[in-house]
Amino acid sequence: MERENVTFPNTFFLLGFSEFPWLETPLSAVVLVSYILTLVGNSSIILLSLVDPRLQTPMYFFLDNLSLLDLSVTCTIVPQLLANLWGPDKTIAAWGCITQAYLFHWTSCTECALLAVMAIDRYVAICQPLRYTLIMRPWVCVQMAAACWSSGLVNALLQATLTLQLPLCGQHTLDHFFCELPVLIKLACGDTTANDLALAIGAIPFGMVAPLLVLISYTFIARAVLKLPSAEGRHKALSTCSSHVVVVTLYFGPGIYIYFQPPAKSSQARFLSFFYCIIPPVLNPLIYTLRNKDMKTAWKRILQSRVQ
Repeated sequence: MERENVTFPNTFFLLGFSEFPWLETPLSAVVLVSYILTLVGNSSIILLSLVDPRLQTPMYFFLDNLSLLDLSVTCTIVPQLLANLWGPDKTIAAWGCITQAYLFHWTSCTECALLAVMAIDRYVAICQPLRYTLIMRPWVCVQMAAACWSSGLVNALLQATLTLQLPLCGQHTLDHFFCELPVLIKLACGDTTANDLALAIGAIPFGMVAPLLVLISYTFIARAVLKLPSAEGRHKALSTCSSHVVVVTLYFGPGIYIYFQPPAKSSQARFLSFFYCIIPPVLNPLIYTLRNKDMKTAWKRILQSRVQ
């Protein structure tokens, strides 16, 4: 009997937005449209960077990685979310829950590190323009991207594996719309002090150091831009960075608030998580294409070549 109490369940029940049944239909429409736009937008950025040699620069290399991360997190969360919103069955198989826990934590941590790297790239481009090609060499960019992906993977493997070792005592109802590590930790019936501490320590490099690097980079960028003699030069430098600033704010803002808010506000946390998982991946391609002259020019060249 004691062994049955700690057995990992075969399925989990995701409460999701079931306490707001009137909201499930409009939410499913929003999620479906966002899902399609995310797939099309981020895939287009990757393909556009591959076919246009003018976009094969460090900035667009990191943007390709960001698009790949957005595709990964969307494909990890959204299909199951749509299935739960569309039907009465709110369950997810254990293997699906474990996969979500690992992949979401991996992509989230990687994206935090990548946004910091992208800020450093903009710092070098604006504050060290004459040395930019020397510093941001292709192999250096590959190493920086690999460091982002590998650090996120190591943290995800550590945190998710520790979480999945916790006894659940037959508990299988998650007060969320996907399997996130803090929610799984709350489900445990044993002592979770070590897990909470490990999660907090693991969040330091991604949730504190990465935003701090972004802030420091843009502080130096702002100082350099203000020293530029011409208004045209200042406008060009700001337009180069504005897209990244918007993306960073959309990503770090809700994420930091979610993890530092009081644990009692579960419904508010779900809606913030919904925004965090659904909105940035669909907005990132729009932000980078609508506010980026190089991307718009590349699209025009491709469309003109198709017409001819």
